[in-house]
Amino acid sequence: MKPAPFIYHDPSTIAEAAALLSRHGNARALAGGQSLMPMMNFRLVAPDHLVDLNGIAELAGVKQINGALTIGAMTRQRDLEFSPDIAAALPILREALRHVGHRQTRNRGTIGGSLCHLDPSAELVNVVALHDGVLTIASAGGTREAGFHTFATGAMTHSMRDDELLTAVSLTPWPRPRGYGFAETARRRGDFAIAAVGVLLTLDQDGAIDRAALAVSGLTGVPVRLASVETMLVGQRPSHDLFRAAAAGAATLEAMEDPYASAAYRRHLARILTYRAMETATARAREGAAK
Repeated sequence: MKPAPFIYHDPSTIAEAAALLSRHGNARALAGGQSLMPMMNFRLVAPDHLVDLNGIAELAGVKQINGALTIGAMTRQRDLEFSPDIAAALPILREALRHVGHRQTRNRGTIGGSLCHLDPSAELVNVVALHDGVLTIASAGGTREAGFHTFATGAMTHSMRDDELLTAVSLTPWPRPRGYGFAETARRRGDFAIAAVGVLLTLDQDGAIDRAALAVSGLTGVPVRLASVETMLVGQRPSHDLFRAAAAGAATLEAMEDPYASAAYRRHLARILTYRAMETATARAREGAAK
């Protein structure tokens, strides 16, 4: 199929793109196009105006600002996958990216496009939730910041107005020695996950967990941070029983059903993947502490 007719715009600055979105009704911003173009071809969406962001150089790149890594919304997933700054400061982001689509889609796909599409199982969405990401949003009236918990309001639904544009996301690296683990299950490699779990943790001098973050994707419309499990982990020494307790907490989440998986199966995966991610994160934290 082919998309419905639309008017194409090619801005070169953020201000110009924001003005176009403000001026034209039923307009959509085009990033990597890996989700939007198929949806337009199947006429699931039919914008009257398409605002192409690919010519805006200031929307791409990684900068270190006030201890955080600020990633431009148009930064390609492939560039993040091989960025030395990402490898050093946000290794779980690189690990999660290896599960995103295929090389060809990562060459075009952007972090901003993934966050705005907000598929419940998207790996980059999980990592941003895990790091309490802060998103920078622009409009013709100026810029504002939003925490991820207020940005993501439901499955494929965000809190931005139609005249707003995501320009960057900031993630604060955890201090070394840190542990991280990302695990997911998909029907085929490169598919969206049926369920996915991201884990971050640090250990104190006695080997007990002094900070932890866990995010589960694929069960509900947005990634879920397991706040009660995170609190339970602090002060505990990593062990098989502790991993099982964390996994049991993940298995209590509500879960959706679709033709690919039942709610019970998704909860089962959340339990298994949480255990695996906890185990991997702990091993990496111990390895880092031993260096």
